[in-house]
Amino acid sequence: MFDNLSERLTSSLDRVRGRAKLTEDNIKDVLREVRMALLEADVALPVVKDFINSVKERAVGTEVTRSLSPGQVFLKIVKQELESVMGQENDELNLRATPPAIILLAGLQGAGKTTSAGKLAKYLKERQKKSVAVVSADVYRPAAIKQLETLANDIGVDFVPSDTSQKPIDIANGAIEYAKKSHKDVLIVDTAGRLAIDEDMMTEIKALHGAINPVETLFVVDAMTGQDAANTAKAFGDVLPLTGVILTKTDGDARGGAALSVRHITGKPIKFLGVGEKSEALEPFYPDRLASRILGMGDMLSLIEQAEQKIDKDKAEKLAGKMKKGKSFDLEDFREQLQQMKNMGGMTSMLDKLPGMGQLGDIQDKVNDKMFVQMEALINSMTPAERRNPDVINGSRKKRISAGAGLQVQDLNRLLKQHKQMQKMMKKFSSKGGMKKMMRGMSGMMPGGGGMPGGGNFPKF
Repeated sequence: MFDNLSERLTSSLDRVRGRAKLTEDNIKDVLREVRMALLEADVALPVVKDFINSVKERAVGTEVTRSLSPGQVFLKIVKQELESVMGQENDELNLRATPPAIILLAGLQGAGKTTSAGKLAKYLKERQKKSVAVVSADVYRPAAIKQLETLANDIGVDFVPSDTSQKPIDIANGAIEYAKKSHKDVLIVDTAGRLAIDEDMMTEIKALHGAINPVETLFVVDAMTGQDAANTAKAFGDVLPLTGVILTKTDGDARGGAALSVRHITGKPIKFLGVGEKSEALEPFYPDRLASRILGMGDMLSLIEQAEQKIDKDKAEKLAGKMKKGKSFDLEDFREQLQQMKNMGGMTSMLDKLPGMGQLGDIQDKVNDKMFVQMEALINSMTPAERRNPDVINGSRKKRISAGAGLQVQDLNRLLKQHKQMQKMMKKFSSKGGMKKMMRGMSGMMPGGGGMPGGGNFPKF
């Protein structure tokens, strides 16, 4: 998300970043470009107008002119105003209620409500250690009930059965009784997709809301609909007392207009972002972190949190112990590192959160997740003995391994070369003063910086 906007904004703001002095004229030129970038990102016009006016008002005032580094202060103002548009800070779920705390999901057809119900259940179970039950009140689509049941089983939360012959209010009340008896902390109620103009359906969900009195009423909306997402959320907000928004399919939205428009137009906070199809692909929405990513400053906090949650600490300690004992970093270890990166959302997800990545041009083309999938396929095609001792891999073995992975011998040669470079780097890391040596070795890893340590480049599968 925000790929196009980030590229446009960073190139525009680079023009003032190092200025010793800013004038109303050169600020005006940059703001014109920022305005165009926001409009192209499908940000709602009222949001763009207010944003530009706020930045201009602060930028041409004493806040910038009295500063020793006006360009940096201007960038800071833009970041702060972006945060302001999106809601300043993360707005957590309010689960302070007599159990079960009820969360009602509403939204349009196809927005991803049922998938979001499953993701939210997993988030609450694993990240907040809550006992969760889910129920579907979508009596118009039997497939939705079955889908939620499948998700609940996969995630390991309780599914309360329902069928199309029941009324939504009866389904919800029955689920509440079940959640009370089984001492659940949270009950998530999925509802039927509806159109804002469908009065009967809107009346139905309003009655359902009144009957169960949820602590959170979340509107689920597709980010790819751009500023229409904000307008639809407002239409629902006029009928329901919404407490927040879940923005789905943000991984497929390069513009980001919805994220920058929803809070301003609806007055309701975005609480979560859906960032992929997997059940764990739901992230709390942090306006400050997202503003940093938009401006090419990265999001190290999210990356660190992701590492803490996803990296297998036992395996990491085992590898560290192995290195300390002077043992070689073999292809089994290399495969383990590839799998750890995959658990963290893949290389592209990690690069997106690193500062300055947006300014490295075609890095996403050179370092992509397909490349790592193919590397893992090559390692899987080897025997355990070959993985532990790659030096035994001769010409005939290379042909067998490459054919087994459906790739070429030159692809395997690149992998073996990269493994050798990684091996040297890990050796430096485990030696005295290893961190400094390793960082020096890594300095050439990114495209444009000399390739991998030792002169090799990322393999071009």
